[in-house]
Amino acid sequence: MISGTPIEMPVRIRTATAFMAMYSVPAAPARALIDHTGLELLHHRPGRGICILVFVDYVDGDLGPYNEFGVCFLVRDHRRRGGTVLQDLRELARGGAGALIHQLPVDGEFTLAAGRGIWGFPKILADFDADHAGAVKRASVSRDGQLIAELSVRPGLAVPGRGAAASVTAYSHLDGITRRTGWAMNPAGVRSRVGGATLRLGTHPIAGELRALGLPRRALLTSSIPRLQMTFGDAEPI
Repeated sequence: MISGTPIEMPVRIRTATAFMAMYSVPAAPARALIDHTGLELLHHRPGRGICILVFVDYVDGDLGPYNEFGVCFLVRDHRRRGGTVLQDLRELARGGAGALIHQLPVDGEFTLAAGRGIWGFPKILADFDADHAGAVKRASVSRDGQLIAELSVRPGLAVPGRGAAASVTAYSHLDGITRRTGWAMNPAGVRSRVGGATLRLGTHPIAGELRALGLPRRALLTSSIPRLQMTFGDAEPI
């Protein structure tokens, strides 16, 4: 029950659209941001991890319509301690890596309460200006009058089939508890490319965290997803 409204599990997102940029970041400052979770950064090359910035427009789902901006890090499975870059890459290729949701501004009160109460997602209220319909996808997010980030993603090449349909472990940390949540994604119409992102950072503290990671810089990969369905299962403390 969230704000007097019953929520059935799994939570279903029937229609959403999204775009994202993936960045290679130095491991040391990334670890400094996530060490409190007890999770370990996944390394795609020596001394480097992966940070993903993503804007999502939730059009139709169990939590209502809202906008979201995520700052995520790829991490090792919580049951695995230590390892080599080769082990990390194998885990990534097998779909065994997880996504730690580090920051998650949204513009809806109900999804804020549900995200924090059900899954421990670190949702905060923010303001959005987004265009998911144009050939160039663009959005900005601000809080308390301070810009966090503005991201634009240029068109990529069509990905055959349904793109990157997958089941992913989403990790979160809130109020001293790290949780894992099953997260299934079914995208359609995916377009991806090397590079293709323009990122501008503002004066908000979240922007400061991203600067500490060496952003803005050239993106490893960008993707746009015009049709996206998702389900979120129950959260489990680890």
